[in-house]
Amino acid sequence: MAADPPYLCFRAFVDALKADNDLVEIDTPVDPHLEAAAITRRVCDTNDKAPLFNNVIGSQNGLFRILGAPGSLRKSPKERYGRLARHLGLAPTASMRDILDKMLSASDIPPIPPQVIPTGPCKENFLDESQIDLTKLPAPLIHQADGGKYIQTYGMHIVQSPDGSWTNWSIARAMVSDEKHLTGLVSEPQHIWQIHQMWKKQGRDVPWALAFGVPPAAIMASSMPIPDGVTEADYVGAMTGSALQLVKCDTNNLLVPATSEIVFEGTLSITEQGVEGPFGEMHGYVFPHDAHVGPKYHVKRITYRNNPILPMSNCGRLTDETHTLIGSLAAAEIRKICQQKGLPVTDAFAPFESQVTWVALRIDTARLREMKTTPAEFRKKVGDVVFSHKAGVTIHRLVLVGDDIDVYQGKDVMWAFSTRCRPNMDETFFEDVAGFALIPYMSHGNGPPARGGKAVSDALLPCEYTTGRDWQAADFENSYPEPLKQKILASWTELGFQDD
Repeated sequence: MAADPPYLCFRAFVDALKADNDLVEIDTPVDPHLEAAAITRRVCDTNDKAPLFNNVIGSQNGLFRILGAPGSLRKSPKERYGRLARHLGLAPTASMRDILDKMLSASDIPPIPPQVIPTGPCKENFLDESQIDLTKLPAPLIHQADGGKYIQTYGMHIVQSPDGSWTNWSIARAMVSDEKHLTGLVSEPQHIWQIHQMWKKQGRDVPWALAFGVPPAAIMASSMPIPDGVTEADYVGAMTGSALQLVKCDTNNLLVPATSEIVFEGTLSITEQGVEGPFGEMHGYVFPHDAHVGPKYHVKRITYRNNPILPMSNCGRLTDETHTLIGSLAAAEIRKICQQKGLPVTDAFAPFESQVTWVALRIDTARLREMKTTPAEFRKKVGDVVFSHKAGVTIHRLVLVGDDIDVYQGKDVMWAFSTRCRPNMDETFFEDVAGFALIPYMSHGNGPPARGGKAVSDALLPCEYTTGRDWQAADFENSYPEPLKQKILASWTELGFQDD
């Protein structure tokens, strides 16, 4: 196990961050009541190094240390996505396109099933049900207006269909409810909700596990809207070229990653509910009275590694894991489904500046012209494909851009959107599609909270549908001859400027 690469072992991933000089270890006592989260939020706001809190006030039985911002950005432009790259075994200099291509790579190759082994590091220690009191764990209070202590922000729920044919791994928030229970969001159409409904029809509670500090490649896959019925363990095996090592839970038949830092075992109730929230979510708001009723998770056993680490995501304004994972991976799947439907989409990305409520689609305009379609027809076709698919549920605006726009650069997307898309005339609106209630203008604005509110905004000028681009951008790249640009770049530092 010790030799596992960082993308297959969370502990090795933390070591890799340290080797990258992307980790700050804090050995002084830190309070899980807001202090650990406040430090982490400052890290997210400034793209600083990931904080590892080694001395969390209130830790008992070795439970637990906390790693904040496990999937956030780095300051260095050259290694902006280095923390995500380490999730997948890529070089820290990998681009977002490299990362998304790696995530999609398993779509077209045979799955590699996991390897079940007798035991693993996650079994080094345990608490049985009589010893468990979740209220005494140092679960973090992340925002001062949150309705409870959200211990689950970057762990992986594991559930299985009643017939055993589909095992699903997913991320969904959950807070401490009482000594033995968590309460969290189980929302339609998420896969955990679908499997919960299957068990509900049979009148039985759902066997469940929640694994914290799982292989980073697994947490990436659990964040991605892969198709219904696909088992993430097989997908990760194909993506990494390695069979994941799993061990059986002690109290049910579910399998969990052997190197997990902490594992909760138990059941997800089909009848018992509790109040959940409010919580500061990915769009950057906490509505202090926004509580919900959700099903309870009954924790019957906890197993854990020696000196375990709980990963924590502090959701909010840019940039944290909810943006780098949820938005980016939804965009990757949207790119795939568009291409499968024959649409001339070359790239897709959710600009962070939109709080990942948008996806920009880069269009091959030569292929677009071959389609001999109209802007209105094309917008409708794209919207029908994306907004009818699970991958499009969290996305409320698609921005169509031409070949000259780098969709991975938010300023480029905003330039195209604000200068080429005429409001209303160049947009098609979709009201009879599933919406994402967590967006404030849905749940706290006008109209139905989970229906409609979506648009395709066309930032392709009419000539791109007919004869091709008829302008030249007024910037360094396009407004000067190549020899002059090369001369200036070669002498840039000599002139007294700094390289990017």
